Amino acid sequence: FSYQSALITHKRSHTGEKPFLCTECGQAFNHKSDLVTHKMAHSGEKPFVCQEFKPRHTPEDPLMGEALCFSDKSNLTTHQRTHSGEKPYMCRECGRGFRRKSTLTAHQRTHSGETFLCKECGRDFRQKSHLISHQRTHSGEKAYVCTECGQGFSQKANLVRHKLVHSREKPSVLQPEGGPPKTSEDTLGGEALRMQGVL
Repeated sequence: FSYQSALITHKRSHTGEKPFLCTECGQAFNHKSDLVTHKMAHSGEKPFVCQEFKPRHTPEDPLMGEALCFSDKSNLTTHQRTHSGEKPYMCRECGRGFRRKSTLTAHQRTHSGETFLCKECGRDFRQKSHLISHQRTHSGEKAYVCTECGQGFSQKANLVRHKLVHSREKPSVLQPEGGPPKTSEDTLGGEALRMQGVL
């Protein structure tokens, strides 16, 4: 490593140490930059805007802040690959391309058979994040809390679905080019939510 700080940060990936704590929700991170990005989720700040779709939406549209703006530049970059079709991460085993490095890593486990095992019930997962999410079903932890009503959820995806209940008070219809109108529920699909770090 060129810098001592980079070595220290790398060692945390082995020890599991996460010294950067969010004072709002208690979630811990091993990189300070990850904590800064996470705090934007609490504040609602999403300074990175997809210019590709911007002209198709109006500032009054409640989806402007959800489907097109990102709190993290890397999520915007990955999202922009949906427009360009770029898939820079290639599997050496089968040649398949992916937009995200994490998706390639998960895919490579289909070739190697490597999994993450739940010690509680024995179920295995190809992605560590899926194991962590699953473990909340055993602990009962509800790490994701709705800022509007205070209801807690163990899965981030369930919180996102729940937030649609609050947003239905302000219906929004989008007219994509060359296609039928879409409701906010249709537009807030898996890809858009995953890109924002919601899924």
